[in-house]
Amino acid sequence: MAVHAHFGRLRFPGEGWLRMQVCVVGAGIVGLTGAYFLAREGHDVTVLESGEDVARGASFANGAQLSYSYVAPLADPSVLPHLPAWLLSSDSALRYVPRPDLRQWRWCMAFLRACRTATSNRTALELLQLGALSRAALHELVERESIDFSHVRNGKLVVYRDAHEFGLARKKVELLAEGGASQSALDRNGCIEVEPSLEFAGATIVGGIHTPSEEAGDCLQFCRALANVLRDRYRVRILTGTPVLGWVRQGGQVAAARIAEGEVRADAFVLSAGTSSVDLAEGLGLRLPIYPLTGYSLTAAAVPDRAPGINVTDLHRKVVYARLGEQLRVAGMVEITGADETQRDTRLATLIRHVKEIFPLAADYERAQTWCGHRPATPDSKPLVGATKYSNVWLNTGHGALGFTLACGTARLLTEVLHGRQTSVDAGAYSLSRLS
Repeated sequence: MAVHAHFGRLRFPGEGWLRMQVCVVGAGIVGLTGAYFLAREGHDVTVLESGEDVARGASFANGAQLSYSYVAPLADPSVLPHLPAWLLSSDSALRYVPRPDLRQWRWCMAFLRACRTATSNRTALELLQLGALSRAALHELVERESIDFSHVRNGKLVVYRDAHEFGLARKKVELLAEGGASQSALDRNGCIEVEPSLEFAGATIVGGIHTPSEEAGDCLQFCRALANVLRDRYRVRILTGTPVLGWVRQGGQVAAARIAEGEVRADAFVLSAGTSSVDLAEGLGLRLPIYPLTGYSLTAAAVPDRAPGINVTDLHRKVVYARLGEQLRVAGMVEITGADETQRDTRLATLIRHVKEIFPLAADYERAQTWCGHRPATPDSKPLVGATKYSNVWLNTGHGALGFTLACGTARLLTEVLHGRQTSVDAGAYSLSRLS
């Protein structure tokens, strides 16, 4: 059976824009927000999702923080001294296990190049601009569509356990201030004053960076609510349990996506399938520099007056904390090991141990719900947004740990690029060609 949905054609220079059928592959936070902004333009949108429901991948139980101003990329010169520990310790917050995997080695080499100071600083400023765009787009979306997702604007505190790293962070505050970020560096006592529940870990903290404007929310709740809006108000078709099995190509375009039931034909296709975007792109002869960074989370009932009231990031442990109503979401650690989950129980036990060190009385950890997911990361921590060698295939993927934070911004950027408009931020900073 062929699913025919062909209502127009792509825009060419000098011509008006016609209503199109757009096929978005992926129904996580990135795919759904992309579908939303395209549907608002009047296009007929179909979303294909391999999972049995929306937001079953990296969007399901992520860190919940919306870090629009604190956007330090993972690729930073400060990580280089820690490389030996990552290789030798199975208990490190960021764990790297070399594999006979050409994708992994390519990604790691590009990651090391992105750790240069000038590159990292430029990336931080670019992400700050995209973060500002995303915050404005999310606020407008939430107000327009009345979406409830335990959203709070409670600020964020990044705590440091190493004096040297804290000194580098203070310099980064000065850099980001040039881009419009409002942050302050606090000593140990200042951190505890901002977040009293840190008193148990006070002796291990040397300082912190406080960003009052940061936010948090439940990504899964957001995705489910947005999916309902897409179906009911914008008549978007969301086909779950529908993996893309291949492509039908015609010349320099893609005519259809193959699914088990037949074909989904469209005028434009957007790849937003997280780590699966890599294999889907390879089917089109495209190489995407995306590698899965495995992370873990737990969600537990918060204890009143003991759980943190603001978002907290323990940088040394690579663990984040966010209040979601009466629950505490804890997420963390980074594994560059591919899609391997053999260490799931061990790593979750490590996460719980770290949590009890800093917030021992904050939640009912014994009854916590646990989760493991794979973040689709690029070497320089910037997503891939924009055109490909096919005139009607577009990218909106590779957001890494910033998917929730940047999704609305990249959705708006993608819409601007696809329509040939002047973009709100430098589109070249997120193009596939930057990493070629």
